[in-house]
Amino acid sequence: MPVSVIIPTYNRSAMVVEALRSAVAQSAPAHEVIVVDDGSNDDTLAVLQRESAKDVHLIRRANRGVAAARNLGVARSSGDLIAFLDSDDLWLPDKLATQTAFFATHPEAMICQTEEVWIRNGVRVNPRTYHHKPSGDVFDASLERCLVSPSAVMMRRALFEEIGGFDESLPACEDYDLWLRIARSTLIWRLDAALVIKRGGHADQLSRRHWGMDRFRVATLVRLLCEGGLSETQSNAVGRVLRDKCRILANGASKRGRDEEAERYSSLARWTGQQLVRAAEGASVTVAA
Repeated sequence: MPVSVIIPTYNRSAMVVEALRSAVAQSAPAHEVIVVDDGSNDDTLAVLQRESAKDVHLIRRANRGVAAARNLGVARSSGDLIAFLDSDDLWLPDKLATQTAFFATHPEAMICQTEEVWIRNGVRVNPRTYHHKPSGDVFDASLERCLVSPSAVMMRRALFEEIGGFDESLPACEDYDLWLRIARSTLIWRLDAALVIKRGGHADQLSRRHWGMDRFRVATLVRLLCEGGLSETQSNAVGRVLRDKCRILANGASKRGRDEEAERYSSLARWTGQQLVRAAEGASVTVAA
């Protein structure tokens, strides 16, 4: 099964070259590797142009964010399987081989991820217990925090197209949003091998650019309730996590003197059941503002 690898990048000339080399050096080569330079204004373009390799394609575009960059990469790709690699992460050599073998022996599976090795500021760290990746039905466990990693995922193109790709209106937590939209009706399998080196701690991580990251997660939870299609158990779990996050956001907004925003989140936190759905419908446009 041909695999298309999508690497989005923005102003990470040194890191993206290392990521690209790890993708090209796979024991089972990808059908194609597509690097989407999302409007970098450093030397990323020049550095990438020197990395000549067979079946590596470079797309240059104006800056629109990582969600749009990934979507464009998929749109320009042709493989039956899609694998994403963030430009600050690395793959170990058997990453693609292990996942393609899984799909070959599990034709019913639509998406899987591997385990990871975490590096923070050059030092290996152990994930906390609450970062443990579940396998199979991951919906409820993934509501509180993102437990699926883009760099660890491989999925069938048909699933990506059916679900509609990443939400380009979200400046962050676009992966949390996509995995929940997938997980509400699709099993996400975890492979035990740690085949991704996840590097963190650098200043340009999205989690450091935006305050109150739960604002974007709340927007996803609101949409899930408004769209419907959740089981009763799923709907109750979404409502519980939404209320908890809204209480925290309301307190944070109040401390910052954002009274209108604090009241909006407080209102969402007070409702339950169908009242919460109706309140969410009224807040769906502004909740992530």
